[in-house]
Amino acid sequence: MIDRKWIGHELPASELPIERSRLRFFAKAIGETDPVYTDEAAARDAGYPDLPAPPTFLFAAELDSGASDGLLADLGIPLSKLLHGEQGFTYHRTACVGDTVTVRSRIEDIYDKKNGALEFVVKTSRATDQRGELVAEMRTVIVCRN
Repeated sequence: MIDRKWIGHELPASELPIERSRLRFFAKAIGETDPVYTDEAAARDAGYPDLPAPPTFLFAAELDSGASDGLLADLGIPLSKLLHGEQGFTYHRTACVGDTVTVRSRIEDIYDKKNGALEFVVKTSRATDQRGELVAEMRTVIVCRN
């Protein structure tokens, strides 16, 4: 059983520089065909100062920093039992090339279903830019199969 003492735990902050080559690679990897995500002129014509981060890109911050792996280790969840249950985003502004996004996350809840056969960890995150402006709020639910 995942110890409920982790409810309220805050993960270390994770910084993610928004870089042009990384955005293009991500857009290609997810099959994004809108040129606004790969062509600087198209992005500027759409009103962005540079290439915007595609939807879900901010999820990479805690993966890159190792915070996600650290959390799983702290909670005692082996990768072999991990399921990605849910991911949600609320966007407040678009992060673009040149921005540095900082993600701060907190464990909001831990609960189980089916008499403990499935355990759920609910994590909320806030992503802010280098000016401290809110870029996005995220909600993640991970599931551990016991």
